[in-house]
Amino acid sequence: MKIKKIPLYLQIIIALVLGIIWALASSYLGWSNFTSNWISPFGDIFIALLKLIAIPLILFSIIGGIVGLGNPKDLGRMGLKTLSYYVGTTFMAVAVGLVLVNLIAPGKKLSDEVRVESRITYEKWASENNVEIIENKRLVNNILYKKAIKNKENITLDSNTNKIPQAKPKEDGPLQALVDIFPENIFNALSGNGSMLQIIFFAIFFGLALLYINPDRAGPVINLVNGLSDAFIKMIEMIMKVSPFFVFALMAGVVIDIAGDDPGKVVELFMGLTWYSVVVFGGLVLVAFACYPLILKIFGIKISYREFFRGISPAQALAFSTSSSAATLPVTMECVEDNLKVDKKTVSFVLPIGATINMDGTSLYQAVAVIFLAQMHMINLSLGQQLTVVLTATLASIGSAAIPSAGLVMLMVVLQSVGLNPAWIAIILPVDRILDMMRTVVNVTGDATVCTLVDKK
Repeated sequence: MKIKKIPLYLQIIIALVLGIIWALASSYLGWSNFTSNWISPFGDIFIALLKLIAIPLILFSIIGGIVGLGNPKDLGRMGLKTLSYYVGTTFMAVAVGLVLVNLIAPGKKLSDEVRVESRITYEKWASENNVEIIENKRLVNNILYKKAIKNKENITLDSNTNKIPQAKPKEDGPLQALVDIFPENIFNALSGNGSMLQIIFFAIFFGLALLYINPDRAGPVINLVNGLSDAFIKMIEMIMKVSPFFVFALMAGVVIDIAGDDPGKVVELFMGLTWYSVVVFGGLVLVAFACYPLILKIFGIKISYREFFRGISPAQALAFSTSSSAATLPVTMECVEDNLKVDKKTVSFVLPIGATINMDGTSLYQAVAVIFLAQMHMINLSLGQQLTVVLTATLASIGSAAIPSAGLVMLMVVLQSVGLNPAWIAIILPVDRILDMMRTVVNVTGDATVCTLVDKK
């Protein structure tokens, strides 16, 4: 009798559960040092591999996405409309996520003790990596902070403030954020010394330049870029095949770091994750089933709510089960053309572009995740920093591969854009799979909405 292979997502879920159980057991039995020294490092390797791929993946994927649009002169009115609608819906999705996460504040639902411990971990990471600490003045006289920091090892405190030292922030002009988008040296930015927005700007600029030069000269470069993009996507797929082992180690290390000798703190963490999941899921449902129909109504598209969702429901169901916009694309094209009566030429042009650059659900989830993780670590992101999250999440969505779990890699990019630890993706990993399925539904629904708009207007 042939044994049916367990799907990868179930393997990952099993690994998550086993990692948590192992961490709790080792905490209870006094094996914390063994877990930290001999198991947790494999989780660090997993994060390192993802970070290794993140920058080149987004660079080549964005360039490939831009050149895949064709010659700008040939795009015409349909191309401009398509790009405008896709960018607009992505901004809308990110805005919805930011509003919800700021109003509900899921990261603040955790106890002060857990958040202070998380803050200390953040400040230690920032000091070790020469990252400017995002200050929160409420910690200066926080009794819990002073008590908790005495229990932390290998931390050198400032003798005057009794706090982890940080670099003195420089005073910037009002347009400094705009200046920082433009890299002086792209190789310096690619090495991790620049901001992710600089890399994204260069990728878009380079892609546009390829569209304007002689096709015979641009062709080999485009083939190379597409080949490199495919190679890095394949690297993600290869890593994900062995990810259950890494995920086990990652979760064991994260839980040990949070729980220490108090396994009860893990319960608080998962309560926070529950609130986070509710915010993400609520935002995704709101965008998919309220905002998109409202957009169609605002633009005067004569299609009923029931007719629209009945027409694309097969694509939504497949998107939920596969977590892949690319795998769902043939079904999406069939649903939009046959059920929504959209012209075949429009479908053939708009939907493939959408599967490449339109990741509304992914962008919303990234925005919520960044703010949640910041709240959890007692970090108050300013309006400017949150706008950076909006811009980075929107532009990074161009480089999000239409495959399962690619959003995690892009989330690391968004975290880095505001100076936060990309390894924090481990905290939200336990609930990522189910949210990944739902955000793919939003991506596909957004593609169908824009395609309908472009055809009917």
